Amino acid sequence: MKFYKSMKNIAVASVLAGTLALSATGAVPSHAAAAQSTAAVDDHAKAYETLMSFYKPALNGQFPNFHGFTIGSTTHQSVIKAIGEAESPAKDSDDFDVYHAEMGHPGYAISYKLGKIKEMRYFGTNVERQTNLGGISVKMLVQHWGTPNESVLIKSGKTVQKKITYVRGKYQLEFIFDGTSGTGLNHINLVNKTIK
Repeated sequence: MKFYKSMKNIAVASVLAGTLALSATGAVPSHAAAAQSTAAVDDHAKAYETLMSFYKPALNGQFPNFHGFTIGSTTHQSVIKAIGEAESPAKDSDDFDVYHAEMGHPGYAISYKLGKIKEMRYFGTNVERQTNLGGISVKMLVQHWGTPNESVLIKSGKTVQKKITYVRGKYQLEFIFDGTSGTGLNHINLVNKTIK
């Protein structure tokens, strides 16, 4: 126990000495470096928490904390009764009702078939995005969820997106990343399983 405490004290002293040395050279003030490091760790932890929150609900065709709306069974009228009319309603049967992100609440889009939810999209929050979708990368996804069932590039004009798909029971989660870098998660789709 004494050995552990002395090693811990040496490690803390080394870190402080390095931080003070950087501070003395004018590189980075010690309190600013510590705050930046802590903020980055917190952002990563919150992004990880967001990612993992989707894992189990998807088995039931649901998003986490989204009124228990379920693919294939929740009706359009039930959605309207629970969260109101969409700010940007669907223009045709293949379009989505869009509920914009605001004041720390995430944005969603929902499409319907025969009056029941066909697909849900999660757009995350606009504020502090790095603690939400913006902090989720392909690397984080594969590290915690394993090899995806499918990974494809989607091209529409000059826009290129990477779609990483995981099958969850009768459903699948599709992670849509802007570009091909594996960062910049745009949104998450939840649909009925189509991958064999």
